[in-house]
Amino acid sequence: MTTLVTDIQRFSLSDGDGIRTTVFLKGCNMRCTWCHNPETISRTPELMFYRSKCIGCGKCFEVCPVGAHKLIDGEHIIDRELCKRCGKCAEACYAEALATCGKEMSVDEVMAEVRQDKAYYDNSNGGVTISGGEVLCNLEFATELAQRCKAEGISCAIETNLSFPFETIEPLIRELDQVMFDIKLFDGEAHKKHTGIPNKTLLENAYKLDKLGIPLTVRTPLIPGVTDTEENISAIAEYISGMKNLVRYELLNFNPLGESKYRGLDKENLHESARPLAEDRLAGLKACAEAKGITVKIV
Repeated sequence: MTTLVTDIQRFSLSDGDGIRTTVFLKGCNMRCTWCHNPETISRTPELMFYRSKCIGCGKCFEVCPVGAHKLIDGEHIIDRELCKRCGKCAEACYAEALATCGKEMSVDEVMAEVRQDKAYYDNSNGGVTISGGEVLCNLEFATELAQRCKAEGISCAIETNLSFPFETIEPLIRELDQVMFDIKLFDGEAHKKHTGIPNKTLLENAYKLDKLGIPLTVRTPLIPGVTDTEENISAIAEYISGMKNLVRYELLNFNPLGESKYRGLDKENLHESARPLAEDRLAGLKACAEAKGITVKIV
């Protein structure tokens, strides 16, 4: 079994407990307007073009079979409609200005990577975290990977938007030692506007998941002008305060690092001018959530 993997990040300290290896799978069912990993949304390989690295050698023009690389008014552009994402230009680009995002990998190949750091997992109560994109878009692959980790004594967690029918995802959930999931917006209409889908399923799944007794972390990315209101944070905190297996509620400060990725994909960044929230603003939102009697962490 194979799927597209965008990255395998070792020694991660922010994707669950302890030292972890995070496996990023490609494909997502949401279209969050602020996504800081836009290269993980599509379920097909994509070509990234980092113009600042380009040395103008012309190799990509030579090897492209469809002439997708063009020089217009002195500017090197990629005709995305022509591009077949074959990766030949990225292979020829020794300046690393071009890169193909999305590598077909088998479960065996991923396991060969993650088991290298088992000693670190054991010593830090860490493990493997399967992330995305959206893990549940690669349900069969993620389930087999989690089963393999469990068989080798490696703790496994997922990061998910939890917006799939519960009966389809429960077999995967039961293989896990930890689940981290987002509640981005509590208001259903606002959620659909900014992510592309309603939040009814994920809100219902949250309590179904809680009944399984697995440690849970709920997260809200703080997007200026969208999710960072006291009303939104208070409503989410109130909703999750009744969960018996909630470990903590994490408020994720806005991450502007996706800007270069949008440029590399020639995609519009709707939150290009947004910046991380100030410390006093973060403290205020944290206090707002803590008022509901839950443990809150700023990340």
